[in-house]
Amino acid sequence: MRNEIENVVDEIKQAISLLRRHLDWDQAIRRLDWLNNKAEDPNLWNDAQEAQKLMRERQQLDDSIAGVKRLEQAMNDNIELIEMGEEEGDETVVKDAEDQLKALKTEAARRQVEAMLSGEADGNDTYVEVHSGAGGTESQDWANMLLRMYTRWAERSGFKVEVLEMHDGEEAGIKSATILVKGHNAYGWMKTESGVHRLVRISPYDSNARRHTSFSSIWVYPVVDDSIQIDINESDCRIDTFRSSGAGGQHVNTTDSAVRITHIPTGIAVSCQQERSQHKNKAKAWDMLRARLYEVELKKREELANAEAASKTDIGWGHQIRSYVLQPYQLVKDLRTGVESTDPDSVLNGELNEFMEAALAHRISGKASEVSDID
Repeated sequence: MRNEIENVVDEIKQAISLLRRHLDWDQAIRRLDWLNNKAEDPNLWNDAQEAQKLMRERQQLDDSIAGVKRLEQAMNDNIELIEMGEEEGDETVVKDAEDQLKALKTEAARRQVEAMLSGEADGNDTYVEVHSGAGGTESQDWANMLLRMYTRWAERSGFKVEVLEMHDGEEAGIKSATILVKGHNAYGWMKTESGVHRLVRISPYDSNARRHTSFSSIWVYPVVDDSIQIDINESDCRIDTFRSSGAGGQHVNTTDSAVRITHIPTGIAVSCQQERSQHKNKAKAWDMLRARLYEVELKKREELANAEAASKTDIGWGHQIRSYVLQPYQLVKDLRTGVESTDPDSVLNGELNEFMEAALAHRISGKASEVSDID
């Protein structure tokens, strides 16, 4: 094999070894066997809450073990194909197998990051809120671009996306929106995206073609499942109903079916207008509020996340976590990790894994870093 591919194989082997150690491989195999046997016990569902907890653990452990086995098998299969292709002088077979190994290296790196997602709520679905900053149409258009970016990333990553509420801008873009991203580890992957995002570009809304700087904020918080108890005193909450907004047609109700719930002690407000039924919107809004309050509690317990809540900072200079420059040059730079991309079009189309992986590693390491912003 060529030196480059030998290095790729070595990196895959190293990743597999790290994943095995992280899982405590032998113990994980024994635990999965026990959980599989437990699943056959007819008395398991006498305690539905405990049964759900065990089944979630079983699914996650099974996915992790199967993923490592798949990596190992695919690596060995492609090494054999390369050896066979070289013996027979078939360059096409060799090239295909080498490409597969390079793809495996990327998958192995992703699995290493996912192995770091061991927080209490990392495996849960997640809510993502987008809010435009000051600046009218410019920031509202930027907020819409961010909403599209995260929707594209989620769909590329195999997650499902539901739009829960959206408030359109006066001329273009959105004032705010909330989406629900559903899938295993959705919150774990997205939790480091909370913060202010800065855009620099030649404004399409400026007749003088001047360069504008816009800000929008992202807030990410996990869906709270039945295993997590969050008590809310309803007397501490104010419930408002209003007419759904949208572009028209089926997206706008003629009745006050949209619901906003404000938790007075914390000032946290959530709203939902996805359903035509006020009752259903209210139920979803209560779920969102429970999730927001739980996320606040998680932040208190995570000493590295104290300054990351986007709603607690101004949406403007000095608070941004990432800058996106489209003119006069092209560069996206994360101001926590220093990770850069010279292809902002791809980033804005959902190519975010490099940024997310670096932010997760940075968050776990806890190392302070000073990264200068870009002009």
